[in-house]
Amino acid sequence: MNAKTYLIFGVSKGLGKAITQYIPNEQDIVYGISRTKPDYLDKHDQNKHWIAGDLSHPSQATNDLKQAIGNQKIDYLIYNVGIWEHNAFSDTYSFHDNTQEEIINMINTNISSCILMIQAFIENLKLSENAKIILIGSTWGLDNHNGKEVAFSATKFALRGVIHSLRENLREDNIGVSILNLGYLATEYGCEETVKSIIEKSNGELIPLQDVLQAIRFIISTSNATCVKEINMPAMKDLNM
Repeated sequence: MNAKTYLIFGVSKGLGKAITQYIPNEQDIVYGISRTKPDYLDKHDQNKHWIAGDLSHPSQATNDLKQAIGNQKIDYLIYNVGIWEHNAFSDTYSFHDNTQEEIINMINTNISSCILMIQAFIENLKLSENAKIILIGSTWGLDNHNGKEVAFSATKFALRGVIHSLRENLREDNIGVSILNLGYLATEYGCEETVKSIIEKSNGELIPLQDVLQAIRFIISTSNATCVKEINMPAMKDLNM
């Protein structure tokens, strides 16, 4: 089997950590991007490369990463990034309390860097026979959700606009463009615990990371004759969607 090359953003913890650990095969090459260095990477693993990137500074981060990777073929670009308001998802949330700096930082990290990174690596993706771009979105980016978080929701709606337009730009190149709109994730449990245990401990209110990994594997497994545009994944008991 030919080795694949992954470009994965947000690898330091949570879902990004799970993707990096469990999606690529042993022979695959991984470029993992995060602001802080992951503590789980094996320094003797020559196929996994961590690159520091502060996505709140889109132009600088994009230029630095492009210089580091160069013209290397990229098979799968996975943008797993999503920061939110300091008071998000709580009873104390108030849009009025979010500063201009906080809002701009969210837009830069969640959407501006995403657009610039994809633009920078399109030529790398074209070198693959079956390239995929996978964005990790949120149910806060879906119509008629019940969340109040204005800036976070705006950036997640924007990601959906990106994938629909990219689909038209990359149709002739047979590059699949997908988004996973996820609900609340059981990130505190990781993939070391069984799905059954996670469901019991979270009262079935959180999505096991294993389920998200299965969705990513499905997208990657499809041929270049197929474009999986959107997958919506709220938790079964999620009343937000």
